[in-house]
Amino acid sequence: MGKSERYKYFEPDQAARLGKLNLIARTAVEGFITGLHRSPHHGFSVEFSEHREYTSGDDLRHLDWVALARTDRYYVKQYEQETNLRAHILLDVSGSMAYGNNGMTKFEYGCRLASMIAYLMVRQQDMVGLVTFDRAMRSHIPPGSTATHLDRLFRGLEEVTPGGLTAVSRTFHDLAEKIARRGLIIIISDLYDDPGDVMRALRHFRHKKHQVIVFHVFDQAELDLPFNKLVAFVDMETQEKLQIDPKFIREEYQRQIGEFIGQYRRDCSDSAIEYIVASTATPYDAMLRSYLATRQRLGSGR
Repeated sequence: MGKSERYKYFEPDQAARLGKLNLIARTAVEGFITGLHRSPHHGFSVEFSEHREYTSGDDLRHLDWVALARTDRYYVKQYEQETNLRAHILLDVSGSMAYGNNGMTKFEYGCRLASMIAYLMVRQQDMVGLVTFDRAMRSHIPPGSTATHLDRLFRGLEEVTPGGLTAVSRTFHDLAEKIARRGLIIIISDLYDDPGDVMRALRHFRHKKHQVIVFHVFDQAELDLPFNKLVAFVDMETQEKLQIDPKFIREEYQRQIGEFIGQYRRDCSDSAIEYIVASTATPYDAMLRSYLATRQRLGSGR
């Protein structure tokens, strides 16, 4: 992908460390073969499947000129061999994601993780798109699988800044209705919303036959509450302030954050949703590499 300074969030050296690990779908998507393609090359000698809207970088030879004449919009003919797996990365860009106690914020961590997953999907010749959201969808890049598309996705991440209130559950319900074709939904968020409401929204994706993977992102300080002096905490979305001496609440706080994570872990397991806690204290590439290796070893992609 060029020199490491070409992109803000995609780091080729870290990508190279993934080796031959792949993110393979566990279940059949739209009746096609699971995960990796039957051929290492895209093909157009197979049966026509559907249209999708043209995105920059698509092969102009496969534009549907009849559809253009009828609708005045550009569509590309999509074929069965192309449609094995379509992934959507949903990245939380609400105000709480801007928190970072030790250098990298949750938002920056999420952007790097999203770029790495997108690279992985395109490398294995699957389609990947990007949605950023806070209380509503902020940006949307439809799924694609070309190098040009990947460049557009990386650039799209660089154009987003975190801010705004969180409405995770409402946004997920809206997206579950809008993403028509079954595929892989990859969520990167701190999930700061009512867990019961969030789980109902995640089950909405499952009801629509999507496979769902959740990366629950925390700054390590959110897990440990390591502060030793009187601290003024500021809600990064509402700006509400609260002055607390952490040593008096640390034990109870850690218990409650443990319950918060535990509830998500149990409910996701019960709903056949993959759930991964991602702390910014663990390098995102190491976390992803460990997750993929474990997943591959357990045979969840077969």
